[in-house]
Amino acid sequence: MQEDNFETLAIRLQTERSQYKEHSVPLYLTSSYKFDDSEEMRALFANEKEGNVYSRYANPNTSELIEKMAALEGAETGWVTATGMAAIFTTFATFLGAGDHILSSRSVFGSSHQLLNGIFPKWNISYTYADLDKKEQWENGIQPNTKMIFVETPSNPGIDIIDLEWIGQLAKKHNILLVVDNCFATPYLQQPLKYGADISIHSATKFIDGQGRTLGGVILGSDKLIRQIEGFARHSGPAMSPFNAWILSKSLETLAVRMDRHCESALKVAEFLEAHPNVKQVRYPFLPSHPQYDIAKKQMKLGGGIVTLTINGGVKAAGSFMDKLKMFSISANLGDTRSIATHPATSTHAKLTEEERLQVGIEQGTVRLSIGLEHINDIIADIEQALS
Repeated sequence: MQEDNFETLAIRLQTERSQYKEHSVPLYLTSSYKFDDSEEMRALFANEKEGNVYSRYANPNTSELIEKMAALEGAETGWVTATGMAAIFTTFATFLGAGDHILSSRSVFGSSHQLLNGIFPKWNISYTYADLDKKEQWENGIQPNTKMIFVETPSNPGIDIIDLEWIGQLAKKHNILLVVDNCFATPYLQQPLKYGADISIHSATKFIDGQGRTLGGVILGSDKLIRQIEGFARHSGPAMSPFNAWILSKSLETLAVRMDRHCESALKVAEFLEAHPNVKQVRYPFLPSHPQYDIAKKQMKLGGGIVTLTINGGVKAAGSFMDKLKMFSISANLGDTRSIATHPATSTHAKLTEEERLQVGIEQGTVRLSIGLEHINDIIADIEQALS
């Protein structure tokens, strides 16, 4: 396509039309494919010819989603998985082996922490945590066997930000693979590959779907790296279903307009909360009070749809606030059209120790708000009455 504007690519990139000339891409609900003859079958399995052989490997719907996501984020290609955590696990397992070390941001999603802390050590893969805002920890954390740097920016739920350009240069200096969890920002707000990341990962379950309907994960990077991902994923089987790929590809058509609204409302909510006497702290990337505000403004188009607040009074006050909400849903998900409130200490990050939670800014009074697409007056009114 000649057009290179985000919105146009998200809408117009699609699988080639069939003989039926459909306007909307159809679902390809097939597990396997027919070959013209035995020679074609041989050539396809030998990678001498391009085409579909099995939907665990590729499907027209998953291929379309990959093409769109790669174009929107400026990647050469990508791979899709059943969930966001499958994307993270597949990436880790592809490039890490026994004796390797991963340097990770301390503030990562709870399940990512469980991979690093509980699963990979069983395979003799070690890890070290560093704080996103302490550059000396990253320099000092690199070991001779460090094979990967993993960061989540903005982080979940602390909304910490790392300078992607700086960490990209550090990774290149030491010839280490840089992997970025870009879930909160989406390709619309941030493209880590442009700042030196090797791989960008998304939980498509969140803002990419945007309506709380389905699960999915996306891995984006160079042809060389994704070929290695593909080699692992084809045989380990974390495949995305064609139906979910179809939903997510259609969702991308509205990603830009949805994110504009999420971000506009989230900033207004953050400004409201910052002035409220019952709120101890508010974290939002585009609030001038955010410690990494300048970095966020440099590498993000807008501030995203997540606001994290800490309420005076600890867990009791946080519980009371959530229970008094009338319109917000209490859920562990985020990125929905509907506004959602989550208490990380007892849900998404419950497996962390209290000390580990405090190190990443999760107090007992911390609540994560995913700001939906309802009218902003109704969103703020619900928060205001719940804080009273």
